[in-house]
Amino acid sequence: MTSKAMRAALSCAAILAVTLAGIAGTASAQQTVTGERYIPGIWIDPDGCEHWVMDDGSEGYMSPHLSRQGNPVCHRGEVCGVMPSDQFFATNRHNIHPHARQNLVSFFQQANARAYLIHGHTDSRASDEYNMGLSQRRANAVAQVAQSMGASVIDIRGFGERMPRATNSTAEGMAQNRRVEIICLR
Repeated sequence: MTSKAMRAALSCAAILAVTLAGIAGTASAQQTVTGERYIPGIWIDPDGCEHWVMDDGSEGYMSPHLSRQGNPVCHRGEVCGVMPSDQFFATNRHNIHPHARQNLVSFFQQANARAYLIHGHTDSRASDEYNMGLSQRRANAVAQVAQSMGASVIDIRGFGERMPRATNSTAEGMAQNRRVEIICLR
């Protein structure tokens, strides 16, 4: 179950509980149920699919086009760059080496995309909490280089160790998992 579906189920359960308590006469006049506040906006999933959300929590796809099966057609992005983080960052660091910065500048000059999504990843050697923070800091560092070039970065996320490309039980697999992915929207 997705976190959004879980929030909706919990919200429905809270409303039902308050309603049933009110019917049974056990709810006090002071009881308040706080719900989630939705902020209207537009976002792009990691796969490049654009979505909108209203302040009442309703959401949908940006594309008015449907496939033959009636599903929304999204503007998909493609992974146009996978940067092994070992080449860009020292161990447990998020500052980009000067020579690696120049490689990133060249990449963003030649990528020819209208926007970018930048996602950081780690291997599983540290705690999940630490890896989430490190991957986010590394994604932010790459995004800063892109933005300094005038590139439009619309999503910056750290996934830590949660989306491995290879096994974490070998040195080669861990090296593949330590990466920053750049997704190009063209």
